[in-house]
Amino acid sequence: MAEKRDIIRLRKRLTLRFGVEEPARMAFTEDISPEGMFIKTTNICPPGSRIKINLTAQSGEVLAMEALVMWAKKVPPQMIHLVKKCGMGVRITRFINGEEAYQQLCGELMTR
Repeated sequence: MAEKRDIIRLRKRLTLRFGVEEPARMAFTEDISPEGMFIKTTNICPPGSRIKINLTAQSGEVLAMEALVMWAKKVPPQMIHLVKKCGMGVRITRFINGEEAYQQLCGELMTR
């Protein structure tokens, strides 16, 4: 199946917290782009869910945003390291704070 996206995704592991009501569950990014990210987790939210994310940048700054779950793939917790993609792809819908820092992070990664 051909890739549907023209978006360049940059492999980057950053710590984050996410959740529907409040960002309580811990996870990591696998890749990021200016429009969204892939969150590696066994605690997925169904596609169409609106979630809140607190992403910790390399500087330690916490970037707060809201996102829409576009797709999700659930696997048993013991299989997370064996399966290529386990988690959910999200599209950022709104930054609460830290938009400039996030875009700068994406820009820095693209110049490498």
